[in-house]
Amino acid sequence: MLKKFIKRFLPDHHKIMQHKALSVFGTLLHDPNLWHLNRRSASGAFGLGLFFAFWPVPFQMWLAAAVAIPLRVNLPLSVATVWITNPFTMPPIFYMAYLVGVKVLGSPERKFAFELSWHWVVESVETIGPAFILGCGICSVFFGLVGYFSLNYIWRWSTIKAWRTRVQNRADRK
Repeated sequence: MLKKFIKRFLPDHHKIMQHKALSVFGTLLHDPNLWHLNRRSASGAFGLGLFFAFWPVPFQMWLAAAVAIPLRVNLPLSVATVWITNPFTMPPIFYMAYLVGVKVLGSPERKFAFELSWHWVVESVETIGPAFILGCGICSVFFGLVGYFSLNYIWRWSTIKAWRTRVQNRADRK
């Protein structure tokens, strides 16, 4: 079942609650719904994690955690899903977001070469920045919704399949 598969990869919530970086949230982490894994909390956490994965900011995990708490979705899953954008996947994902922004704005695609300088950052914000930010926003909402509804459907499908298997096994035993 999908629940068992996901639980295999999630860390122990007692260890997470004692992590220094999460001490900012204090007693808010003691809500059992943040650690419970069901269809609602898993699909919400997955959608939330995908939503923040497309934000071009360095603190995506904290944002996912901060929003998961009031929404009462699975905290570890929402934080882990953000890691879809990691140092290896970030360049192609953000380039795709830039292309989406270019298409929506109808502006020409600009060629650029990455430089590690303040001048390049300022110049990029003026030239490719609007298309990039718009593309990140569109991809963020789109993939967040797709992730939410996809996991919700897969969870329902696996539950129905497991239920039908149990019914069939009971019928076979008679």
